[in-house]
Amino acid sequence: MEIAAEYISQYGYIAITVLLALGIIGLPIPDETLMLFIGYLSSTGVLSYLLSILFSFIGSVAGMMVSYAIGNKLGFKVVDKYGKWVGLNPKRFDRVQKWFTRYGIWTVLFSYFIPGVRHAAGYIAGISAMPFRKYLLICVIGAAIWTVLFVSIGYIVGLKVVA
Repeated sequence: MEIAAEYISQYGYIAITVLLALGIIGLPIPDETLMLFIGYLSSTGVLSYLLSILFSFIGSVAGMMVSYAIGNKLGFKVVDKYGKWVGLNPKRFDRVQKWFTRYGIWTVLFSYFIPGVRHAAGYIAGISAMPFRKYLLICVIGAAIWTVLFVSIGYIVGLKVVA
């Protein structure tokens, strides 16, 4: 978190957007912790609460769009070639894809709240060729709920700590 705090202090809201997008794509950035920290910084007046939510939302949606695009363009070839490194063999991926085809919208929506699943949902949606407009709509809804919730928790906790 120290590095994230340094980036946020140097680059502000742009750092929030980039860090969250990279975290959603799958880089080892603790998304929930980052948003709680952003909420805390908002409660102390370092950041604007509304701008923090806005830029967190943009970063979240951007990360989900990039992961969808990668999954859609590279498709199953990448899973077939590299999936074994993360325990995703063709048989297991087939089960995941069937489940995703059946519950895809709900998977994307609830994936925001399940670390690990959130990072894979965009890729699987892209590989499964979920219609982009449907995917975008559900991502926007999920990102709005997720960012408001976690930034607000950090903000409320920050108010109690500061008081």
